Amino acid sequence: MGLPTIAPYPMPTESELPKNRVEWTCDPDRAVLLVHDMQNHFLRAFETGASPVSELVGNITRLRDVCREQGIPVVFSAQPGGQTTDQRGLQLDMWGRGIGPDPADAEIVAPLTPAGSDLRMTKWRYNAFHRTELADVLGSRDQLIITGVYAHIGCLMTAADAFMRDIQPFLVADAVADFSAEDHAMALRWAAGRCATTLTAARLIDQLAGGPR
Repeated sequence: MGLPTIAPYPMPTESELPKNRVEWTCDPDRAVLLVHDMQNHFLRAFETGASPVSELVGNITRLRDVCREQGIPVVFSAQPGGQTTDQRGLQLDMWGRGIGPDPADAEIVAPLTPAGSDLRMTKWRYNAFHRTELADVLGSRDQLIITGVYAHIGCLMTAADAFMRDIQPFLVADAVADFSAEDHAMALRWAAGRCATTLTAARLIDQLAGGPR
């Protein structure tokens, strides 16, 4: 009932990305970076040091550093451990108890430990807007850069909700990861065709720096 054991698979490259229905350009003055659920519990499902998790952590780290330099708010979502039955809700039926009571399981993975002005936000359901302060953090900003796990669950649900709030989502194809290459590709296809611009971390960094499009 819990998380699967995720076999290694290659991160998608730029040439493998789906065609976007819209080609929004990310602007440092309009954007917020969301690092979605990059907690030890969720990363433990991957094989340490293998793709896609090695690229996942590396690309999010690069994006986080660039966003800090550009004054872009960085928000980490994190589910709490040891949830009660009521707190867990229907996720209990679907996924079991979730993160256990050991505080280490709920921590953000070490290379991405929040610091300085980074915000850590408690998250209760797939969608990072649901019962959180994310909308308040965005304020007048209207672009959301989405990274983390899992692409076809929380990342995709958050992108769809952002779109319905008239916030432009940027789903970073090689800064999210999933249960399988198939699930990862499905999330990118759906987002590209319905609610978001999909792009690589390198392309997004170029946009933030005002470089080649």
